Amino acid sequence: MNAKQKPVHEFRLGMIRAAIWSNQSKDGKVRFNTTVARFYFDGTRWQDTTSYGRDDLPLVSKVTEMAYVWIWNQDDSLNAVPAVD
Repeated sequence: MNAKQKPVHEFRLGMIRAAIWSNQSKDGKVRFNTTVARFYFDGTRWQDTTSYGRDDLPLVSKVTEMAYVWIWNQDDSLNAVPAVD
C-alpha cells in the first residue's frame, strides 16, 4: 500500500497553512510547489478550504512569503550569483 505523500515543510499562522511539496522533474531537478489552505471546524470535524475572507489575507500573504524564503534557501542554483567579468 502506498503511503500518502507529506509536505517537506509547512508554515502555520492561526488557521492558515502553507504546505511545501517536493517534486522531481524529468531532468532530475527538485522542484517545490506550495499549497495554501484555511482550516475550520464544521461542528463535527476539521475541514480545509482554499477560500479566504478579508481577515485571512494578511496571514495568507505572510505564510506564502515564509514559504518563498524557505524554497529560495533550498535551491542553491537560485542563490548562485553569476560571475562578473
